[in-house]
Order: sequence, then C-alpha cells, then structure tokens
Amino acid sequence: MSKNITIDGKTIPFEDGQTIMDAAMAADIYIPHLCHQPEFTPHGSCKLCTIKVNGRNCTACTFPAMAGQEVLSETQELIDDRKKITQMLFVEGNHFCPACEKTGNCQLQAVAYHLNMLDDHFTHFYPSREMDASHADVMIDHNRCIFCTLCVRASQQKDGKDVFAISGRGINRHLIINSESGLLKDTDLDATDQAAHICPTGAILIKRTGYQVPIGERIYDHKEIDQVSLETEHHQHGE
Repeated sequence: MSKNITIDGKTIPFEDGQTIMDAAMAADIYIPHLCHQPEFTPHGSCKLCTIKVNGRNCTACTFPAMAGQEVLSETQELIDDRKKITQMLFVEGNHFCPACEKTGNCQLQAVAYHLNMLDDHFTHFYPSREMDASHADVMIDHNRCIFCTLCVRASQQKDGKDVFAISGRGINRHLIINSESGLLKDTDLDATDQAAHICPTGAILIKRTGYQVPIGERIYDHKEIDQVSLETEHHQHGE
C-alpha cells in the first residue's frame, strides 16, 4: 500500500524516513530553502521552508512525512512570511549584490528573485564584522554569513573535520573558527573541502578564482533557483 501526503492539493508518495522536503523535491515540488542540503542532517536554520501541516507550522526540511498529512506551502501568508525572512537576512548582514563576487551564483540572491523581493523593507543593521583572509586559499567575509550552518555540517559530516561552529544568540550570533587563534589559517581546512564550497552566499570564497565566470553567465543568470534545486536533488539521487 502506497503512502501519500498532499501538498497544496497534489497527492504525492513518500518513503519511510523521508521528510516532507525530501518527498516534495522528489515529486518536483520546490519549497524555498537556504540551509537544506539532502546529504547533511537537517537543521531548520533559515525557516524559509516553513509550511502548514494539518494547520500547524513546521519546517519542511526537518518534519517527517506521515500518511494523511495535508500540507500547505504556496499560500499567500507563507509566501509573505518567506519574503519577510529573506528581507531580514539581507538587512542583518551586508549583502550588496552588485559588489559581491558571488552575484549570479548566490542562493540568497536567487531566493529573493524567486520571491519577487523588490526591496529590503527593514532598516539595515550595517553590522561591523571582520573578514578573515589569513588562510592561503580560502577567505571568509563574516558580513555575508546567514548562519545556515552548512559549512559546520559539511566540515563535520563530509570532510571529517570540525573547522566551524555557530556561537551566540540573536544579534550576537556569529560564525566561529575552531582554532586557538580564531583564524582560518590555523585550522586544517583545505580549499578542496566541501565546507569551503557549500556556502549559499558569498561568505566563504576560494581565493584567486573570482570572476572566472563572467556576470551574466552564472547559474542563476539563466535558471530560476527552483529549477536548479530540483535538478540538483535528482542528480544527487542518481535520477
């Protein structure tokens, strides 16, 4: 007997152990997200994937799919909430897309376009966060960190290291480097580590590789993030 849930009225199957996000993506249903990567333990950091399950708000990336669930994702209320969350992510850091090397390849920027975010709405915080260019091959611009924890999870679960962590709460939350000096140069991070490449914004960049792909020819210059996300999901599952 097949197991099904409904998402916005569409019946889709799921397998034991799948989250609602897993089932949705497998059925070519895009739910906006930034902190989700199927190969890593779900964390629910960004809250962009918040949905209603039988009337209750849940994060799709962490909530298990169960038979009989009625899921709402594309309601105007949820779309508006996602836009507000994205606006807050922009104003809490320093995300100036025209001056960022990641423009066109940035998931935060692409999600903003997907949600038709036309302004920041909220007052900018303009936080004073340091850059760390101490490493020979990798640099960190803490101004662009959105605390998605992807670099933390990639370092621990894929690279077998423990380079990054998140410390503090609220306005005092920040990415820390697990070395005595607190600098990237004193860690065992390699430029080939997945943690050095997984950042959805321009917070972690590989040195001496900037603008090798011209602006206008980058990932999201030609494809919407929903299309890219679904293609990536199917590729990772060998479909």
